[in-house]
Amino acid sequence: MPTDPAPTDFAPPPPEAVAPLMRGLMLLRRLTDADGVLSLSELERTTGLARSTVDRITGTLARMGYVRLDARDVFLAPRLMELGNAYLGALGVPGLLGARVDALADELDESVSLAVADGDGIRFVHQATRRRAMSLSFRIGDPLPAERTAPGALFAADWTTAQWERRRARRAAEAGDPGFPAVPGAAPGVVEPADERAAEAAFAARVARAAECGWALDDQLIEPGLVALAVPVRAPDGSVACVASVVSHTSRHTAESLREALLPRLRAATAAWEEVLARETVAAPAPRPAVGLADWTHTSKQELGRGFVESLARGLTVLTAFGEGRPALSLSAVAEATGLARATARRALITLEHLGYVAVEGRLFRLTPRVLALGFPYLSRLPLPQIAAPHLAELSRRVHDSASLAVLAGHDVRYTARVATRRIMSVHITVGTRFPAHATSLGRVMLADLPPATRAALLADMEPRALTPHTVTSGPELAAVLERVREQGYALVDEELEQGLRSIAVPVRDRTGAVVAAVNVAMHSSRRTAEECVAEVLPELRAAAARIEDDLRTAGRFAHVPEV
Repeated sequence: MPTDPAPTDFAPPPPEAVAPLMRGLMLLRRLTDADGVLSLSELERTTGLARSTVDRITGTLARMGYVRLDARDVFLAPRLMELGNAYLGALGVPGLLGARVDALADELDESVSLAVADGDGIRFVHQATRRRAMSLSFRIGDPLPAERTAPGALFAADWTTAQWERRRARRAAEAGDPGFPAVPGAAPGVVEPADERAAEAAFAARVARAAECGWALDDQLIEPGLVALAVPVRAPDGSVACVASVVSHTSRHTAESLREALLPRLRAATAAWEEVLARETVAAPAPRPAVGLADWTHTSKQELGRGFVESLARGLTVLTAFGEGRPALSLSAVAEATGLARATARRALITLEHLGYVAVEGRLFRLTPRVLALGFPYLSRLPLPQIAAPHLAELSRRVHDSASLAVLAGHDVRYTARVATRRIMSVHITVGTRFPAHATSLGRVMLADLPPATRAALLADMEPRALTPHTVTSGPELAAVLERVREQGYALVDEELEQGLRSIAVPVRDRTGAVVAAVNVAMHSSRRTAEECVAEVLPELRAAAARIEDDLRTAGRFAHVPEV
């Protein structure tokens, strides 16, 4: 299974390289290329590793929360995104410009992206997409060849002779674009790799035009129907910090009409963004305290024995030493941030440099865009229901009742994920079902979090109706119930939606603290008393919501997490 090669992919590893770390990174790449899931036997086949080695690596990654094991399958888990987040935080660009890019996309009503250079390719680091039947976007972190993109021509305009030679050597050694698995087949009219000389000349001509005019076009180079306009965003030192591109479809624009309509606005926006990069910097944080890694790995080793690979866990932790205000670190700083011995940190950095995840600048180390290849393209597209699903399953297993996730939809709640129990008498609700929010525990915890004025207006417009003799329908009484729910942090609804049905719910908050969904456990009233629900189910429910929120915070740090 192909992956994008680093310059050192075919070079022998240095003597100090950590072999388990290399194997673990290879396994994560295989899972990424397979869109997040492979069976243990498929991992054995695609990596060429012994089954016992695959088991030890996946066991270690599961212990770290980076993968999830389900029977014979291995799934990438949202927590793995902390590695890509470390790179994006260190880069600084998404944090400083992301909201501005989103605003420009709204203004232009077109998709807008930010890309960075990665060897002789590019990777997108921010996406603001338009929701249409035919949507145009790439996954954050997917590698794309420079010659098939508008940003690539602008980056190539600054290439040195050595960079051009490395690119030619790679293309001579490979047929097509095996190093760029996200690239679809060539569009009609695009020179195929078989005519390498013509392809090279065409790309060189596009690069020359980009260097001369300061912008570049992609006229269906990457995919039929896709057109893009790109403009560089320069750092204070004059180098290209990133490239901004507006992406559209030929049903809306030709490449030339896109340039004529939007180039002035894109140039004005990127000029303003350059001022932001020159004026605003990410505040340097205080040195990170040691994370207790030695104690954690020792405990993990004691519990898992040979099933836990300490050198893999320590090596991956080195990547998390970087972040906002920490774009470049010395060996001593990495050791201090991770709590590792200098010798251990040094061997991990040597390994990561060999594989292309770390670059060395004198005595300092920096993460490279290749870190995004570790699960980020797949995981950055996960919606909230998929993030919550394994936690709902665990919650249902622990309480032996159905567990659900829902979002607020006007006056209703809409179920977006659910795990049901197998009982003769059980609660039968399917994903997509809507119920009046006022009569459900899910709805009440979400209504309770609304600003008081918004909540009052919604209640006034709602006209609550009685679904059972127990349903609260009085406006003042319902307002008092919601205020109590807000104060206690949970809602218990007893036979108000349906007679015999009892449920308890807690909110799910995103990284800003806003309630974006709710989780509940529902059961027949004969299963537990209301007091037993609070004493026995509520702690498990809160723990499950906390795990969902942890994943949501990681996944939503630099990527948008759809609620459905």
